[in-house]
Amino acid sequence: MFIERLNITDYRNYASAGITPGRGVNLFLGDNAQGKTNLLESVRLASVGRSSRTTRWQDLIRWGAKSASVNVRVRSQAGADEVTVKLGAAKEVLVNGYPIARMGELMGVVKTVLFTPDELRIVKEGPGERRRFADIALCQLSRGYFYTLTRYNRILSQRNKLLKGDPTEAELLVWDMQLAKEGAKITRTRRIFANRIAELAKKVHEEISGGEELAIGYEGADGETSEEIESGLLEALKKSRQRDRQFSVTHVGPQRDDLSIRADGVDLRSFGSQGQQRSAALSLKLAETELFGAESGEYPILLLDDVLSELDEKRQSKLIERIKSYQTIITCTHLPEDVRARMGEVTEFEVRSGTVRKKGEGI
Repeated sequence: MFIERLNITDYRNYASAGITPGRGVNLFLGDNAQGKTNLLESVRLASVGRSSRTTRWQDLIRWGAKSASVNVRVRSQAGADEVTVKLGAAKEVLVNGYPIARMGELMGVVKTVLFTPDELRIVKEGPGERRRFADIALCQLSRGYFYTLTRYNRILSQRNKLLKGDPTEAELLVWDMQLAKEGAKITRTRRIFANRIAELAKKVHEEISGGEELAIGYEGADGETSEEIESGLLEALKKSRQRDRQFSVTHVGPQRDDLSIRADGVDLRSFGSQGQQRSAALSLKLAETELFGAESGEYPILLLDDVLSELDEKRQSKLIERIKSYQTIITCTHLPEDVRARMGEVTEFEVRSGTVRKKGEGI
């Protein structure tokens, strides 16, 4: 998959911009605060329906403007697709010119993997960051998973609301059965994802870390089949009812699960050095890219926001060798000539004060 054309209007600091990236490596060079990250954010918005930097879509509209739009045209093995996101009094998403009724219809149209310096939080921060990593990848791979996750969150919200009152055991059982059924599907899918990503990340990590062994696991309800997991969740919910009533919140379920991340037996979440955590985060993102390729038959668009400067020469080289296989959009303030030379043929753009100029062309 690759982007044929990106058009944005009144988005962040851009009044208007139209970009035709190359099918391989694309470099967007410019000083800080010129709008490089905004370009990646706009692509990610068209991919997953939300910003990677804010929960308020109103913040994406250029100062002084009343509305904004992002249009991304991609080509895959299945043909061309177009996503348009309109931001104004409300947010509207169109796929191939037609407004979507549910956000799930957007999933997988523009597949992306995003890696920024902030992705270190996947390893060093709380379980919510690791669940979000898994869920965003799985939603792009499967609309069915997106709808299951949406149903689960709705049921969980209703159960928590019920707990704030004085529900009967029978009332809780009704919600517990629904929660366990949908939760089992989520847990099983995430566990399969963790097992697949573990294989791929282990190989990548051995390359970029000099042999350190990375191990990824899923920490959630036991069971191999959905039925086994559902039964276990139902029993755990029953045992947790008194505590749930006391705190008016559900303590059992995939909303509490986590990914374990170890290197040579050391838990990187708590005891890893920053260098180890960065290597693990990079390995997970590159493994995610490989998983997309294996599952869908084509690679996603890789978005790298100012990460080359964060890597030593060895990790830079390993990363560069991999990104030659698919469309990659890289932002950076400057690029040493030796690093640039290792990339081979690239398409370069200069970003300055909300304008984008392809190298060799006028603004």
